[in-house]
Amino acid sequence: VQLQASGGGLVPTGGSLRPSCAASGRMFSNNAMAWFRQAPGKEREFVATISWNGGSTYYANSMKGRFTISRDNAKNTVYLQMNSLKPEDTAAYYCAAGRKAVAGTGRYEYPDWGQGTLVTVSS
Repeated sequence: VQLQASGGGLVPTGGSLRPSCAASGRMFSNNAMAWFRQAPGKEREFVATISWNGGSTYYANSMKGRFTISRDNAKNTVYLQMNSLKPEDTAAYYCAAGRKAVAGTGRYEYPDWGQGTLVTVSS
């Protein structure tokens, strides 16, 4: 599957962004999707995952209550609504596709990756 992320940008502290990730290729609607992020000089970390039908979601602790992952299988697109953004949220955000209906937090569970979309939160 090919993934194309977009929707990053520059926002002030407390602002919101909603990156999206459009998928093409194999059956998007059958598989879990996830967002990861990587800040400069740091390892890529898990942000959120959503099951094949959107019925199950899971978030990293620091994102709970601020970020919401969702998907529209009719549009082959997954979204990440980010609210109350902080400077420490500054990173390149990557979408990733799993090969199972439900997946966890490990990078190895997501064989297919899009290019990152940069989110910068100014203080």
